[in-house]
Amino acid sequence: MHPRDVVRLLLLAGLWGGSFAFIRVAVPELGALWLAFARVALAFAALFVLALGRRAVPSFLAHWRSYAVIGIVNSALPFALFSFAEEYIGASTAAVLNATSPFFGAVVAALWLKDALTLPKLAGMGLGLAGVVVLVGWQAGPLTGTTLVGSLACLAAAFCYGVASVYAKRNMRDVPSAAMALYSQLTAAIVLAPALMFVPLPSSPTPLVVGNVVALALGSTALAYLLYFRLIATIGPARALTVTFLIPLFGVLWGYLFLGEPLAVNTLAGCALILGGTWIAARAPAAPLTQAGRDEGSA
Repeated sequence: MHPRDVVRLLLLAGLWGGSFAFIRVAVPELGALWLAFARVALAFAALFVLALGRRAVPSFLAHWRSYAVIGIVNSALPFALFSFAEEYIGASTAAVLNATSPFFGAVVAALWLKDALTLPKLAGMGLGLAGVVVLVGWQAGPLTGTTLVGSLACLAAAFCYGVASVYAKRNMRDVPSAAMALYSQLTAAIVLAPALMFVPLPSSPTPLVVGNVVALALGSTALAYLLYFRLIATIGPARALTVTFLIPLFGVLWGYLFLGEPLAVNTLAGCALILGGTWIAARAPAAPLTQAGRDEGSA
C-alpha cells in the first residue's frame, strides 16, 4: 500500500472515529433529529459546492431511487439513531458497537444474496456477539434501561449500515461514487426534514456545539466520504474496508482524550472481541453468488 493511501486510511478512521465524540458534544443541545439533519444538509452543501467547482455535477434523476434508498438506510436512519443513542451512552461505547455492522452485512447477504454463512463467518459473528455482551452487560454498576436503549439504537444503526452495504453491492455498481456521496446526503436531508416539525426547535447553540456540528458535517461526513471513495479507487473496496478495524480504536481514543471517558475494562475487552470477530469474519472467503441470489438481488 502506498504511504499516501496509509495516510488516507488513518485520516478516514480518525474522522469517522471522531464523529462519535462530535455527536456526544452536540446532541444534548440540538437533539438527535436536528443534529442528524444539520449533518447531512451541511455535508450535501459542501459536496455540491465542490462538484460545482469541478464543473462535474452528476445527474440525479438517472439513479434517484438508489440514492433515496442509500440516503435513508446509510445516512438518515443511522445518523439519527447514533445521535439518539449518545444522549444515553458514551462515544466510546457507540464507536465500538458501530463495528458490528459487518456482521449484520453478512447476515443480510446470506438472506438476500444467498451468500453462505461459512464456519469462519459464524465463528467471527459469535465472537463479536460475545464482545457486545461484554461491552453492554459488563458494567461497573447495574445496567440501566437508558443504557440498554442507547446500545440497541447503536446496533440498529449498525444493522442499517449492513443492509446498505449489501444493497449498494447489488444495485449501485455502475453509479459513480461521487454521485452516491452527494445525492445520498441530499435524500437523507429530504427524509429528515419533515420529522423536524415534531421536535422542539433547539435554542441558540454555543460556539462549541456549532464547531462540533461543522466538524461532524464537513470532516466526518463530506471529507470522509471523499477519502473513502478515493481509497476504493486506489486500493480496492476490500482493503478500504479495513478502516472498520480502526474506527473503534480512534473512537475510544477521542472519547478518552477529549471527553474524559474512562478506558474501562469492559470497553477494552468488548472492543477486542468485536474487532477480533470482525477480522475472522472478514477473512472468510466469500461464497460464489448463486443464480437465485442474482435474481433476488436485482432491482
